[in-house]
Amino acid sequence: MHHEVIKRLEDTMAKKNDDGRKNVARNRRAYHDYDILETFEAGIALTGTEVKSLRENNCQLTECFVIIRKDEAWLVGVHISPYSHGTYNNPDPDRNRKLLLHKHQISYLLQKTRERGMAIVPLQVYFDKNNRVKVEIGLARGRKNYDKRDAIAKRDSQREVDRAMKERSRY
Repeated sequence: MHHEVIKRLEDTMAKKNDDGRKNVARNRRAYHDYDILETFEAGIALTGTEVKSLRENNCQLTECFVIIRKDEAWLVGVHISPYSHGTYNNPDPDRNRKLLLHKHQISYLLQKTRERGMAIVPLQVYFDKNNRVKVEIGLARGRKNYDKRDAIAKRDSQREVDRAMKERSRY
């Protein structure tokens, strides 16, 4: 019986990738709405129960963004559900969380976001190979609706070409 409980726990926990990462959440909408120009890896200041909640994949990255205030980067709009076995000490699930970046990275991002149409968006939350919670953020430029349609059309045509090549290589 003990093995069954462990197996169920492992199924609910985040899955490991080839590079040692355990993905918790991805912001797929960011790749649709923005052109990602550069990516950065940042640590995130969390409480213990938030980390335990992330181990249960309780995180949503929809409609979230990064702001820079007083030479500090803050993650806004990320929802980390309260830990299921937590007490009344569970923090607010929608609170702003501080990102841990180097000063030169923060000043670079601040300089870039002052340009028109640039934003900093979180792309994914994961555990690295040392079991630390990391956030991949991207410096992005917003897409117009016609750009989104072009991207979808290119992706569909590439999928058709790949499918045809696969069919052809079978015979």
